[in-house]
Amino acid sequence: MLEKPIGHDLESARRINDEVGGVFAEEQIYRIDHYLGKETVQNLLALRFANSLFEPLWNSGHIDHVQITVAETVGVESRGGYYDTSGALRDMVQNHLMQLVCLVGMEPPVSLDKEAVRDEKIKVLRSLSPIGIENISTTTVRGQYRAGAVGGTAVRGYLEEEGIGSDSLTETFVALKAEVQNWRWSGVPFYLRTGKRMQEKVSEIVIQFRPIPHSIFPREAGETAPNRLVVRLQPDEAIGLHLIAKEPGPGGMRLREVPLNLSFAQTFKNRFPDAYERLLMDVVRGNPTLFMRRDEVEAAWIWVERILDAWASRSERPKPYIAGTSGPSQAIALIERDGRTWHDDPAFLA
Repeated sequence: MLEKPIGHDLESARRINDEVGGVFAEEQIYRIDHYLGKETVQNLLALRFANSLFEPLWNSGHIDHVQITVAETVGVESRGGYYDTSGALRDMVQNHLMQLVCLVGMEPPVSLDKEAVRDEKIKVLRSLSPIGIENISTTTVRGQYRAGAVGGTAVRGYLEEEGIGSDSLTETFVALKAEVQNWRWSGVPFYLRTGKRMQEKVSEIVIQFRPIPHSIFPREAGETAPNRLVVRLQPDEAIGLHLIAKEPGPGGMRLREVPLNLSFAQTFKNRFPDAYERLLMDVVRGNPTLFMRRDEVEAAWIWVERILDAWASRSERPKPYIAGTSGPSQAIALIERDGRTWHDDPAFLA
């Protein structure tokens, strides 16, 4: 069993894989990404492939864009020495967020066989459009938190944290626009963001559907917002669907956006296992389906390393953001340049 991160870059990842592979066969190696053990992450497979409702709509003809957010309220804690050599891109995007992109974007596997699922995931990674020097400024934002307040408590900025140099260029926040260049997803951007010392702790996937082609309702009835499917990974695991409904009562048509919610805690009364607990039991059972294969790890590094190289060539400081906020303003501009906006509605799945 190997815990992420598998290496610091592509070269070190390959070296680790070579050394471990020299002793064990690939089917004996379990590379853990604990996000793959979360119930709501696994439910993406059930949501897509056990229901006839969504899969026919799961393409560029019906989906406008996808958002994936993994936000943390904590800082670097006691991990300053490690984190300052890593940063948000290596620590979160190369593994957790890439795996979520794979599960959202993958084609239907022929079965839940371990290799069938992982074969489809690697195709997504290999379809990601490269981000390099030529488009780094328009598709990525690096941020670094400054002193502020989280949950009403004053906190230090990143450069004042223990083990962090005063001139550190390490990013604690990343937002980027990724594109999966294949038949299903061509023209559908995937907006990813992750950061420390954010306004709230939340991990979620938002599938934004296209707007209706024509509204038959008068302007005074209200707007018909596009439907959204929200998968909340943590906290309070849930799946919600935004719909437009008529408000009850006389006086004409009044439209309102309302959620249909599936709360895991309320629906499934029995205890469900922690992500690590599930993954460790899968190791005992010899089931590697939810673990990263060697080619997945290396394909993710190939894509991420181009971004790291492009950042290094520019030597720009990360954009500052106040602890307890939703990140630097440039991250808002990244998505709003395309006429879209980040989904920030903690009450939606309450």
